[in-house]
Amino acid sequence: MLLDNNAPKFYGRRQGRKIRKAKTSLLDTFLPQVKINLDDNLQSANLFGTPVQKIYLEIGFGNGEHLAGQALKNPEIGFIGAEVFKNGVANLLSLITGIKEGQNLPDKFHLLPGRVDNIRVYDDDVRLLFKKLPDNFLDKVFVLFPDPWPKKRHASRRFINPENLQEIARVLKKGGILRIATDHKVYKSWVLHQLHNHENFRWTATCGNDWKHQPADWVETKYQRKAIREGRRPVFLDYERI
Repeated sequence: MLLDNNAPKFYGRRQGRKIRKAKTSLLDTFLPQVKINLDDNLQSANLFGTPVQKIYLEIGFGNGEHLAGQALKNPEIGFIGAEVFKNGVANLLSLITGIKEGQNLPDKFHLLPGRVDNIRVYDDDVRLLFKKLPDNFLDKVFVLFPDPWPKKRHASRRFINPENLQEIARVLKKGGILRIATDHKVYKSWVLHQLHNHENFRWTATCGNDWKHQPADWVETKYQRKAIREGRRPVFLDYERI
């Protein structure tokens, strides 16, 4: 395999513990049906298997709970999920097909009843996907509970940085929303600093309740519940593309 010397350096895990049989089967046979390849036509909403009115991107969707929940609640919206962590991708596929370990596997996997074909997965570094997305393509971008890289010497690894914000601003439509959630004090301060008076974004909050409490359209996740149990209060920061 040839290495791409121009690919951005990625920090973090690509796989955790061994993936068991059912999820391995989903990765092998169902992922190709919903996967985005960089040579795909990304110029229109024809990317999805159902007509969509808007397109949202979730960067680093973790175990997929938020993405799966949003897609179920909003069948008229197309969702692109970008995640390098193979276990997380497998878990998302399990959530949207209902396939669990221990059950007899079908000959062909299908979405759960009540779901439409409005999720596409990019299972690599989203910075590679950015290069293929057209300008003004997205209506909303989620960056939820990213790795805070709390040590000062690792600050350059944080996803919210000038270069990535420039790309997000390019692919977001005017009036589109960048939503960032974090439970880490260092990362919260970092985000506020990076976006303070940013020429492309306006913080939508007008009072503390606007960012200290989860938005009305929020889908709660296992990670969020764990953070709250451990005394870490998440914040939810919405920025409008101007």
